[in-house]
Amino acid sequence: MEWIKENKIFVIAGIAALLFFLYASMDKGDELTEGNPGALAMVADLDPKEEKEDVVPKEIIMKADIKGAVAHPGVYEVNEGSRVIDLIELAGGLENEADVTAINFAMYVQDEMSIFVPRIGEEVHSSSVPMQNAGGTANGKLDLNSAQSADLQTLPGIGPAKAEAIIEYRETNGPFKAIEDLKEISGIGEKTFEKLKDLISVK
Repeated sequence: MEWIKENKIFVIAGIAALLFFLYASMDKGDELTEGNPGALAMVADLDPKEEKEDVVPKEIIMKADIKGAVAHPGVYEVNEGSRVIDLIELAGGLENEADVTAINFAMYVQDEMSIFVPRIGEEVHSSSVPMQNAGGTANGKLDLNSAQSADLQTLPGIGPAKAEAIIEYRETNGPFKAIEDLKEISGIGEKTFEKLKDLISVK
């Protein structure tokens, strides 16, 4: 105690120096965080919670049956938006005697669709050849007032249920007066109609 009393000036000076050192250290810590937005941004960028993953749309897989003049007839899986030409390629391509004039290669494939590729001179039934342009068409477009269920199912977005709904609508309400009447049917909205309007007609 006597030593402290005799050297109190040095003790006070030492305490003051220690406090100053602690204060300076705290101040530098603040500079690295609050006083430096760039450092904060770097820390934020390293946070894995902030990373956004790209959302990959799920592909819709459909099955279609192809028969007739193809190398390997059978049931094949195709992605939504595939065309008849894609399905034919999966089946190994056309045989030499295939009647290509009876095939609409650009037609969309629908789920549960059955496609028959006729041979030259072969007699076919319209119900077994849903991709032909013969039955229910006018000027190359499908006539809503005469097309049967199999014909309607060749249209993009029209499956068995919607095809039957179209037939039921015209049987209940009479022939379609305009192609826009199609939007009156449940399940056929503006988006589906846009895909159909250039492929259908009424007469």
